[in-house]
Amino acid sequence: MLSAVAAAWALLLGIGLMMLGNGLQGTLLGIRALMEGFSTPVTGLVMTGYYIGFLAGSVLAPRIVERVGHIRVFAALAAIASAAVLLHPLYIDPWFWGAMRLATGFSYAGLYVVAESWLNDRATNETRGKILSVYMIVMLSGLALGQLLLNFGDPGGFDLFILISVLVSLALVPISLTAASAPDFQAPTPVGLLELYRISPLGVLGGLGVGISQGTVFGIGAVYARISGMSTAETSLFMALIVIGGIVLQWPIGWLSDIFDRRRVIAVVTFIAAATAIAGALLPLPLWGVMVVALIFGGVNLPMYSLCGAHINDHLAPAQMVGASSGLVLVTGLGAVVGPGIASAAMAYTAPAAFFWWLAAIHAAIGVFAIWRMTRRAPVPMDEQGAFVAMPPRASPMAAAMGPGGEYPEDVPAAPRNPAEG
Repeated sequence: MLSAVAAAWALLLGIGLMMLGNGLQGTLLGIRALMEGFSTPVTGLVMTGYYIGFLAGSVLAPRIVERVGHIRVFAALAAIASAAVLLHPLYIDPWFWGAMRLATGFSYAGLYVVAESWLNDRATNETRGKILSVYMIVMLSGLALGQLLLNFGDPGGFDLFILISVLVSLALVPISLTAASAPDFQAPTPVGLLELYRISPLGVLGGLGVGISQGTVFGIGAVYARISGMSTAETSLFMALIVIGGIVLQWPIGWLSDIFDRRRVIAVVTFIAAATAIAGALLPLPLWGVMVVALIFGGVNLPMYSLCGAHINDHLAPAQMVGASSGLVLVTGLGAVVGPGIASAAMAYTAPAAFFWWLAAIHAAIGVFAIWRMTRRAPVPMDEQGAFVAMPPRASPMAAAMGPGGEYPEDVPAAPRNPAEG
């Protein structure tokens, strides 16, 4: 375990720095948009730009890496992401900010493609699962700590934007200075969405719902917190607790899904998420109560992506899993594009509680569909059910190669090296 992590320390450090910057940026921009007078619906649309860019990057970046090479793509996209964040406070305009969010989303998708494919190349069949677990912890920890960095400066000033730019730029250093050569690369071909739906309707629609839910949480969660009266420090804690909940419950929920019918676990977990969101919307909770809601909701919301992926894999041959996981990334990305805009409009025309009502409706719908699917198909026998693999909520299609189906025979000759790598 330690030797596997030591071999990939530079990549993991770079990923951690990226996630610190990304976690801080999303929350900071939501707060700053409100400070600059953007309406709630406009703020939601601005934040949606990230998910549009990320979706496009998830599709296009692997092809670019195939042609240009890992190091050049990583350097170029890190430079774009670093510059884009600095441009936000220089020109305050929703259209401009939306374009910068789109560029940021595209850049981060490409950065994840490079980092995850490189990380997978450093793994062996014996260490791949362990490295994926460490990668998951690094990503979620960076995302959580990034929220708390909001307290290190004034959201109305330049300091935090500079900090984000520095973090993204520093992510280049350990990866650029690693002595290891860049890996061979072949972009995965995603399974068609209709074919994926025929294989696992619950996995696909569940993934779509998870994308809507998580896009809403990370897109405008900070906006909800601010218009609900939370201070900057309280907003950062609210967002951090959502991620911390996911870290704490990811593996226990995964363990349960390995010993029970996975559809039952999906139904129970998503109904708990719906009930928690209803409590957040309906009950007159004190601040600490809202923080508990955030912790519990994050704990059952964040593992849902991995649950849907594991459920799809239960119906696949190992050779199909990487392509199917790539398809799930696209489905989840489509959901993330939809979520923030609808939720922010509902909040503007009703009340801030619409944030939680929207999340409750999405999770309740997933739960109802899961129950219906249990009446349409017999469960996968427990001895044929694959192992749960925790996956980060913002992974690129390349992360799938580190999970089931990403293993490869050690004696297979390497593919021809990309001449662009040098």
